Amino acid sequence: MYIPFEEMPEEARIWVYQADRPFDEQEKTWIISKLVTFCNQWNTHGSLMPSSFDIKYDQFIVLSVDESQLGASGCSIDSSVKVLREIETKLNVNLLDNGKVSYLDNNGVKVAFLPEIRQHIDEGSLQARSKVFNPGVNKISDLEKQWLIPADDSWLKKYFSK
Repeated sequence: MYIPFEEMPEEARIWVYQADRPFDEQEKTWIISKLVTFCNQWNTHGSLMPSSFDIKYDQFIVLSVDESQLGASGCSIDSSVKVLREIETKLNVNLLDNGKVSYLDNNGVKVAFLPEIRQHIDEGSLQARSKVFNPGVNKISDLEKQWLIPADDSWLKKYFSK
């Protein structure tokens, strides 16, 4: 059952999917409709889960489940991945490939695929103190405290150590 994201508890579990480009307004409207419908029927073993989503920075889809009432099962997680694949296909966007790093620069969110990281560093757009999006966040409260971290506090620190 869909619950507005701001009403989800801080301890609700999340999955963050980063797109390789921003969504335009029409795409966001379609994603919102698709995900409200999905959340309203998202279930585990036949029981509806209190769930929600948010679109952040026009480029990240954050799915959430309040597991204090009902935990997500493997099958329910698989069904969420299925809907994300549909979004990928319809919008021709890369959401599920984990081989990319997103970070903030003066122009907004930048995406570097793993083979391109050194190039982004050499060009100066990705620096040790650049804020990178931490893919390891797993609850809503993490979005405030642990989602944006300096690159040299992440696994990318190996590129900046002297």
